[in-house]
Amino acid sequence: MKRGKVWLAAAGVVIDSKGRWLVVKKAYGGLKGQWSLPAGFVDEGERVDEAAVREVKEETNIDAGVCGVVGIRTGVIRDDVSDTMIIFHMDLNEEKEPLPNKSELFDARWMSVDELAESPDTSVLLRSIVKLFETAGLGCIEVPDPGPQFGYTSYRFFI
Repeated sequence: MKRGKVWLAAAGVVIDSKGRWLVVKKAYGGLKGQWSLPAGFVDEGERVDEAAVREVKEETNIDAGVCGVVGIRTGVIRDDVSDTMIIFHMDLNEEKEPLPNKSELFDARWMSVDELAESPDTSVLLRSIVKLFETAGLGCIEVPDPGPQFGYTSYRFFI
């Protein structure tokens, strides 16, 4: 799919009952060979939270639902391409071992915070999110659709 010059992506922070993070090691791009969060671009006709759920499932075969927003990463590449990623906090639906999508990933696994801190392959963004995660004040809240005047066919609000 042609992305144009405005890119919108979604990522998921999924943590199991043992406190381990779901991480992937990409086989391509700027994060090739680094531990990062499951992530990818938003498709046409898809909400950004739906993209996060889809990407986590496609990359790792893990089912999770969006609970809240961890943060937004945004930047401009080479003074030309606007690149934004919404990073979501996600609830794990079923605890199981991830199965990496070998067409996109070298690996997918659960890793503890200590393992991520010690690994030289942990990406800069993931290191920052892990350090700040406990102070983020994440929560789940449902806010109603703002009204028919906007014409939303699908709508969700997260904090």
